[in-house]
Amino acid sequence: MGDPTLEPETRRFRVLVIDDEPVVCGSCIRVLGAAGHEVDCQQNPLRGIEAARLGNYDVILLDVRMPEMDGLDVLKQLKACGVTSEVVIITGYATVENAVEAMKLGAADYVSKPFTPDELTVVVNKALERSALVRELAALRRELAERQKIEGLIGCSQAMERVFALIRRVAPSQGTVLITGESGTGKEMVARAIHALSPRAREAFVACDCSALAPTLLESELFGHVKGSFSGAVATKQGLFEVANRGTLFLDEVANISLETQGKLLRALETRRIRRVGDTEERAIDIRLVAATNRDLTEMIREGTFREDLYYRLNVVPIHLPPLRERHGDIARLATSFLERQKALGGVHVKGFTPEAMRLLESYVWPGNVRELKNIVERLAILCDADYVDVHHLPPEIRQAPPPSTFPRLPTKWAEFKEYKRQARDALLQDLEKRFLVEALRRSGGNVTRAAEDIGMLRTNLHALLRKYNLTAEDEEGGA
Repeated sequence: MGDPTLEPETRRFRVLVIDDEPVVCGSCIRVLGAAGHEVDCQQNPLRGIEAARLGNYDVILLDVRMPEMDGLDVLKQLKACGVTSEVVIITGYATVENAVEAMKLGAADYVSKPFTPDELTVVVNKALERSALVRELAALRRELAERQKIEGLIGCSQAMERVFALIRRVAPSQGTVLITGESGTGKEMVARAIHALSPRAREAFVACDCSALAPTLLESELFGHVKGSFSGAVATKQGLFEVANRGTLFLDEVANISLETQGKLLRALETRRIRRVGDTEERAIDIRLVAATNRDLTEMIREGTFREDLYYRLNVVPIHLPPLRERHGDIARLATSFLERQKALGGVHVKGFTPEAMRLLESYVWPGNVRELKNIVERLAILCDADYVDVHHLPPEIRQAPPPSTFPRLPTKWAEFKEYKRQARDALLQDLEKRFLVEALRRSGGNVTRAAEDIGMLRTNLHALLRKYNLTAEDEEGGA
């Protein structure tokens, strides 16, 4: 903030004076107005209370003795009305008792009549400084509360900052949102954040995994059914559209919905009405829909497995979640956060990660994305027998993973680009081959003979591949 004594002079503050003496009001206007502040005066205490309640003032100067109402009673009413302005008492009866009583009621300071311009300026500047700090703290608390609503979404990378900005922008609206991204990137967390920051936050958030149910059961799950509408329908049941009424309905893996159900979903979104399976009556619904998928819906449209009109109805506001390998700088924050959560649950003594272990975590490609990182950190927190997670504690797929391949520049000639493709293809295949071997060894407990039998390869060929990637394992006799 810099020098606090200069702070009030750098911006325009609003000051209210409640005093029955015109001379005092005029002096305050002259002195504080010359300092660049906006000054209003009320000589009637009741009108002063109303002005303070509506005016959003930074500081209120309040006379302690007025014919219509005692200043301390005015102060009590200001606090009862929820006025957060800093209050400075003006008194011609500067006694310790008056000051103590005013402070107990919430006054920030007091100034005695008659006061000089310098005395008034000093006491008001102190109150303005306090007011600025209080407002800044309130703003930080609001920002923290907003951050906490985006629960589980941790990151400072540019990719995630764009996601956070989109969440804040779309949440207050009623627009349908389509979240895309690889499995494990946190699509449901984004949906919950949108709901938590929306006007519907006090209502229900209902999630449905569209890949977990057969098409006929999914239709009943979404829209409900009436008793006897099909075999097993022994009672009338509300669908998730009705359960989520006035709230948010999250359809995960929306690409798995059958074409027939897609048509009914489209009609529900367009008409804002649904019909239970086996019913003739339509019911109005008021939901905010958020959908998610890890598949390319435009490719599915070309294949004829997803309706184009439904895609455009869902894709009103698209949010793409980047994979963890593209979130540079976020892995350390996520790993530390997941470890802290485990420590908070109790029974975990691990303090953190060594620099070498964190370097390997950050260089790993994380095919399972944030979900994989979370599960591995939870496992390490439980099984690690040291104060800090070190390299030898990490799973073999992380310890033995090759560093990510990089290329110095983008080619400008077709011949160079073909070589670029060959190098990229070879690097990818080598990475996949090494991970394949690591997983085979893991399944066999490190025994080469069992691993070779498991994957259908000669033991000598497997040994050769292990030497190629500098992988170590037990032989058939169990030696190193």
